[in-house]
Amino acid sequence: MAEASPGTPGNVLEKLFIRMGVLPVLMVLALIVFSLMSEQFLRIDNLVNLVRQSVYLILVSLGQMLALVTGGFDLSVGTILAVTSVVSAIVMAHFFGADPNAVWFAISIGCFAGLLAGAAVGVVNGLGVAYLGVSPFIMTLGTQSVGFGIALLITGGVPVSGLPGELSETLGFGRILGVPIPILVTAAVAVMFYILMTRTARGSYLLAVGGNPKAAALSGVNVRTTLLVAYVLCALVTAVSGLLLTARVESGEANIGGTMALESIAACVIGGVSLRGGIGRVENVVLGAIFIVLVQNGMNLSEVGSYLQMIVLGTLLIIAVIADQIRHRMIAGGVGL
Repeated sequence: MAEASPGTPGNVLEKLFIRMGVLPVLMVLALIVFSLMSEQFLRIDNLVNLVRQSVYLILVSLGQMLALVTGGFDLSVGTILAVTSVVSAIVMAHFFGADPNAVWFAISIGCFAGLLAGAAVGVVNGLGVAYLGVSPFIMTLGTQSVGFGIALLITGGVPVSGLPGELSETLGFGRILGVPIPILVTAAVAVMFYILMTRTARGSYLLAVGGNPKAAALSGVNVRTTLLVAYVLCALVTAVSGLLLTARVESGEANIGGTMALESIAACVIGGVSLRGGIGRVENVVLGAIFIVLVQNGMNLSEVGSYLQMIVLGTLLIIAVIADQIRHRMIAGGVGL
């Protein structure tokens, strides 16, 4: 059979599939199905709310992308959310209780402490994977268990209250020129990640290490440092999401990110990030995260049970992994390139 010429629809679809994976097809199907199942789905207020709800998963998925493109993954993102939330809330509540007039000092030092705690988990992951040679699966699974245990031990499983109301009024529900602040923060982070991955040497190093670590090392790339940077940045951006979630719920929660690891990996893989490493686009990951929240939103509006929702999410991840395998074979065979 003759190969499709560059301008034929088949060749265009192949290039789109290699670039974005199965996401476009799943997105169109989801929009059609949920618009038929619920009249509220395509309403403007619901779509705005959908984007508003997506910001937390978008941030975590961007961090997860860094781990995935280097050939690993981070199962501890849920723990990072929990640790960030608990530590920031405890510090914030302490300083606010000591001096109720120093509201913004309490908020600032609480946020800094939360980011520092989240980054510490990333440092542990990075050192274990990059310098000790521990499998990313074992390393991040271990820190996930330890981190959740510490968060529950500190709080006793009880939410940390006593936070200043200004935190929720700004980072939780505040607006600038009518745009919710969490959306603005997420957009700024996404732009920075886009610049990192497309305009800097560090972004090229991340992709190179994931594509072929031995070749990257021979080219002068410090593989260990690159892996450490990937896990620390993953933790930092996840910690930002943890701060925004803390502001939204107005308390420090030790159980805040239980399903985030699965959802972030699903968003990345559906968005075309290869589980083999070396392939990943920021814009696709953002769309992948929005798609996950879109499916959850559509199922909620359609009154689909929580158990069935778990089945659907797992099925989508399996479909995306199969599509990733097909993409890898097409790329290896030079198809559509």
